[in-house]
Amino acid sequence: MMKIIWYCVIMFAVMSDNTFAQAVDAKDIIEKTSQKYKQWKGVDIKFTTHIRSDKNGISESFEGTVVMKNDKFVLETPDMKTWFDGTTQWTYMPRTGEVNVITPTGSDLQFLNPMILLQRYQKDFNVSYIGESTSANAKTAYDIALTPRKKDDIEKIELQIEKNVSLPVKLVVTMRNGMHNVIHVKEIKEAVHTDDIFSFPGSEYPDVEIIDLR
Repeated sequence: MMKIIWYCVIMFAVMSDNTFAQAVDAKDIIEKTSQKYKQWKGVDIKFTTHIRSDKNGISESFEGTVVMKNDKFVLETPDMKTWFDGTTQWTYMPRTGEVNVITPTGSDLQFLNPMILLQRYQKDFNVSYIGESTSANAKTAYDIALTPRKKDDIEKIELQIEKNVSLPVKLVVTMRNGMHNVIHVKEIKEAVHTDDIFSFPGSEYPDVEIIDLR
């Protein structure tokens, strides 16, 4: 599930004009979005997510943050914190007091590296323009649907892009197992970060158990 959440958050950060070529009059807006991300030295995102599954009786809401710089990131939610320095990933789970260490490869990277993810959903998803709507900020927005070309765990993804700022503000993911995930971006802004923050700060967690799975 955290992979799906991260998948969604990354999609907020790396939109391209090719993906939205079918959207009516959206090319200029998406080009602005793409250029903003390319020009920014780093990105800070604050988000809220609500996960629901009527079939399994699940309903959960929480807030999170993501700090990004190129392919590096720090993702934090109430249940976990993950660091990725471009090579190694550390995931700390306060509930268990453990840190899992891996070197992501293959399918893992498509959820971690924005460029790999971008290539994946351009290749594997059909894109369609739904129409216009009003965002939570009472702003006019474009609605876009992504549907997998082949059978996938994801049934459909819907994106909401505010017109006035050319930035994504909402994403809805519907899974084939009935899981429904709604993510709202509370804030997305440019930020400058040093590379050291993307590595696990072991001195701050002296009592955790390190589980090296590399």
